[in-house]
Amino acid sequence: MANLMAFLLSLPLFFFLIIPTCSTNQTDQLSLLALKSSLQDPQGALTSWNQTLPFCSWRGVQCRANRVVALTLSYQGLVGSLSPHIGNLSLLTSITLNNNSFQGPIPPQITLLTSLRFLDLSNNSFTGEIPRNLTQCLELVQLAFSRNLLSGAIPNELGFLPKLEAIVFSRNLFSGPIPSSIGNITTLRRLSLGSCRLAGEIPESLARLRRLAFLQLSGNGFTGTIPHGLFNISTIYYFDASVNSLHGVIPSNIGVTLPNLAALLLERNHFSGPIPSSISNASLIEWIVLSSNNFTGPVPDLERLTLIQHFFLHSNLVEDDMSFISSLANSTKLERFDVSENMLSGSLPESLANLSIHINMFYIHKNQIHGNIPLGIGSLVNLDVVDLSHNLLDGLIPMSMSKLSSLHILFMGRNGFGGELPSLFGNLTRLSRFHADGNEFSGNVPYSLGNCTNLLELDLSENNFTGSIPREIMRLSSVSIVLNLSHNALEGSIPSEVGSLRNLAALDLSSNRLSEVIPTSLSSCVSLERLYLEGNFLQGEIPTGMSSLMGLLELDLSRNNLSGSIPSFLGSLKLQKLNLSFNRLQGEVPSRGVFTKRSSVFLDGNQGFCGGVEELTFPPCKGVESSKEKLSILWKILIPILVVGGLCIVILISFKCKKSNESPCPFVDTIGVQLLRLSYADLLKATNGFSESNVLGVGRFGSVYKAVLDDGKDTIVAVKAINLDVRGASKTFMAECRALGGIRHRNLVKLVSVCDSVDFKCNDFKALVYEFKANGSLDKWLHNNNEDFKSLSIIQRLNIALDIAQGIEYLHFGSGSSIIHGDLKPSNILLDHDMVACVGDFGLAKIASNVLPSSCESSMSSIGIKGTIGYVPPEYGAFGSLSMLGDVYSFGIILLEMFTNKRPTNDLFRGEVNLHRYVSSALPHGLMEIIDPELDRGALKMELIVRVLNIGVLCSKENPRDRMPMNLVVSELAGILAQCMN
Repeated sequence: MANLMAFLLSLPLFFFLIIPTCSTNQTDQLSLLALKSSLQDPQGALTSWNQTLPFCSWRGVQCRANRVVALTLSYQGLVGSLSPHIGNLSLLTSITLNNNSFQGPIPPQITLLTSLRFLDLSNNSFTGEIPRNLTQCLELVQLAFSRNLLSGAIPNELGFLPKLEAIVFSRNLFSGPIPSSIGNITTLRRLSLGSCRLAGEIPESLARLRRLAFLQLSGNGFTGTIPHGLFNISTIYYFDASVNSLHGVIPSNIGVTLPNLAALLLERNHFSGPIPSSISNASLIEWIVLSSNNFTGPVPDLERLTLIQHFFLHSNLVEDDMSFISSLANSTKLERFDVSENMLSGSLPESLANLSIHINMFYIHKNQIHGNIPLGIGSLVNLDVVDLSHNLLDGLIPMSMSKLSSLHILFMGRNGFGGELPSLFGNLTRLSRFHADGNEFSGNVPYSLGNCTNLLELDLSENNFTGSIPREIMRLSSVSIVLNLSHNALEGSIPSEVGSLRNLAALDLSSNRLSEVIPTSLSSCVSLERLYLEGNFLQGEIPTGMSSLMGLLELDLSRNNLSGSIPSFLGSLKLQKLNLSFNRLQGEVPSRGVFTKRSSVFLDGNQGFCGGVEELTFPPCKGVESSKEKLSILWKILIPILVVGGLCIVILISFKCKKSNESPCPFVDTIGVQLLRLSYADLLKATNGFSESNVLGVGRFGSVYKAVLDDGKDTIVAVKAINLDVRGASKTFMAECRALGGIRHRNLVKLVSVCDSVDFKCNDFKALVYEFKANGSLDKWLHNNNEDFKSLSIIQRLNIALDIAQGIEYLHFGSGSSIIHGDLKPSNILLDHDMVACVGDFGLAKIASNVLPSSCESSMSSIGIKGTIGYVPPEYGAFGSLSMLGDVYSFGIILLEMFTNKRPTNDLFRGEVNLHRYVSSALPHGLMEIIDPELDRGALKMELIVRVLNIGVLCSKENPRDRMPMNLVVSELAGILAQCMN
């Protein structure tokens, strides 16, 4: 009985203990469901979060004693806000939500989690300020908020978290200084505040962080000096204060006080004084980056730095001779070496041959180095970039350089090299940029350079070359940036093979002894922006074929023997500068374009000009009718034509509805190429009556249907039926017809047929029929989480990017007309069965050519610029003009989207932050934080991905003139793809 009474008396206590436990378990489950309800889950990461399963078995949930203690949901594609219910998970010790798309503020309820040790919200879109009451979370060990949009000041209260080991706040929008209270966190091992928009001085209190190992303060606006005490924290291995406005000197004993130093990054500041010789004691160092400062004195002994990989000292005031290179003989991991733009002298030692076999970058330009290039340079077979320019080097080029088969860039201009330019350069077939300008080379230009089929730019100007221009060089269709042979003694004619340079932007053959006529084949160089032929003995007339050079901005034909009149087409080009002075030209001066700007046109020293604008002060031309008289005659001719034409149109319209609906569409014959002849009835049957089940996609101007033609082969096609009720639909139909009708390319959607007819109710019907692409759009492969659309590999993305670039390049330069797409975006890129990408949807296309009929030209130009938000370049206004550089911008955004898996309209991009700036600010060191998390990290070749993203950044520059030309994009991507597959 006594036991029974004791049991009964204990029951209230038992219920008191057990009821809250059940309630708390239920609270955890309800809190998790509340978290889910505030999120979008496109990848289905939270599918298991339902009441049919115990919450402790839900994905990303870790429990102990049936209570939630950890939430791990990184890289899950989650979108939305972080619910305040997070504060109800009272036993949480770890929250890991990095690399998602969370937005909005960090809920203050998170400060209720007093057991919290790890909080990682990095690489999201959180806004607002850091909650100040985090001081309630006294167990916190790690705070990671990097790559968000957090603002305001870093809370001073963080200094009262006694166990904090890591503060990772880089790449946010904070303001103000570093709180001095951070120095109170004596447990801190990592302080990462890079690119946070902080300012002020670095607080002295940070010197109290005696356990600090990783210090990143780069990319801010810090002023003053680095507190001396920071250089005495022996545990530091990563020290980055680059890109600020700091000054002062590096302590002389840094190599002793920082024995564990692996990276010293102080570039782009105002540091001065010598580079301490004690740096040689830091035997673990891998990165020394001291560029763009005011360091003086000699280069210290580097003999003991056996692990050094990157040594950057460019743009300082260092004075030394180059013998210090000998001290790097033991640095077997050295990859990049840059001491350019200093005051270095002496000669390159023979010990250059002892540098690391892994070295791929060697920059010594803009110094005072003299002597020969050592024979041993041929041992550095992995060199990729060499810049020897702007020195006092001389002598002959050593034949051993023929072993540098990996060279992509070789700059040796502005030296005193002499003799003949050896044919060995023809063996360097990977060369993309070769400058040997401003030397004393003589003899013939070696024809072996024609083997360098990857060349993008070649500059041999300001030498003593003689003989003729090798035809082999003119056949290098890869040359797209510049070909400069100016200021030599070359003679003979300009080879007709110059027409092979279709992608070339600048050609300079000036100040030579070239004669005969300007070749008509020059008209094929449709990408030319700058053409300099002045100072030769050219004769004959300016060829009319040059009218096809629609992108020409500067043309200099001065100081030749050209004759005849000035072609009127020069007034139609977009020339910003034209120099025809000192020739034998005569006749009427045009009055359009560049000829209206006195400061932009130069016509002195010719025989006899007349006409032109008043500012040119030429006498009026005799026997020439006034413009009013011409206009009067023109109207007298045009009015009867217009009247008759109008009557014809009325008659044609009146007979329109009498056409047989079973007859093939008559518009097919007007396209100019052989297309299938399909009637409205054919298309109605092929699409199962334009059934919704056949719809592949819906756009503004119509729907696209999958169709099976009744042609005996069951050919599958895609039919785009135009919605003529939408304003501008007919114009997009015409634009697409004209753009696609006369072109064929592997990377452009092929037009199978065009139907411009009436349906069975006598309503207008217009449709375009394309080849069917089995794998749908690129947009679906990037952003659709359907199992049918698996993640694209790196190689696949590179192949697709190259396909797109090649398609655009062909549009711009590969057909008889320059076609501007105007609406490039992933949904307009289609993938066939073999994942070959094709550019499609030419509804906003414009054909920039004077070869087209006037009716078609006007129809193109009247299309309003619509495009798609995020992909439209900034220079396109409501009434702006489409341009090829606009397409380049759109391609750049697509490329960045392909490798980050972030749309340009992502909520992460607000205010001044856009996809372009998001990527450019992260390169090169923040690559892993921005690339698509679906990419196989093990397959990544970091330097190649950086190069790809750099292409996207260059293409999407705000200023159109700064954008990378599409022909160069194709060449660069092809090279990257080849390297990636090796």
